[in-house]
Amino acid sequence: METFELLAHPARLRIVHALRGDRTLTTGDLCARLPDTSKATVYRHVDALTAAGILEVAEERRVRGAVERRYRLRQENAAISAEAAAALPADGYRPIFALAMAVLVAEFNAYLDGENADPAADLVGFRQHALWLNRDELEQLIAELREVILPRLANQPAAGRDQYLLSPILFPIEQAPADPAG
Repeated sequence: METFELLAHPARLRIVHALRGDRTLTTGDLCARLPDTSKATVYRHVDALTAAGILEVAEERRVRGAVERRYRLRQENAAISAEAAAALPADGYRPIFALAMAVLVAEFNAYLDGENADPAADLVGFRQHALWLNRDELEQLIAELREVILPRLANQPAAGRDQYLLSPILFPIEQAPADPAG
């Protein structure tokens, strides 16, 4: 199964999110992170992601006679290549976007359903800005966002550090007029 097909499922993508930051989690930990997903489903998706090399077993130990496995994300295998994305027809982006939105809604609902949810204190925010940009300005904006975000992707879990889901979405909403004055 291709990486895109593997990640094109909300539960599998949420498992990938949970393991970002070089975390190691058991399937029990993952079940706790996805309370709206059955244990059998989590186990099945962990197996599929592991078989595909997106997850790896980081540690095994005996717990009450059973083998407990801790899984780690293989970040280099958990991304869609630029070439694969470029090969998609325009209409091929529709299901990808729908999946991203479904995962975003599921993650947000899981957050709100948590006993410690406090959107104001947690600085939860969502905004939309309509920007007028030429191609050079757009490329500069993307480069600046990468410059800010990329170093933070290397942050490791630590005391006082919570995991946040950042979902930048960028697409044109209007074609530029033929006449700049129009």
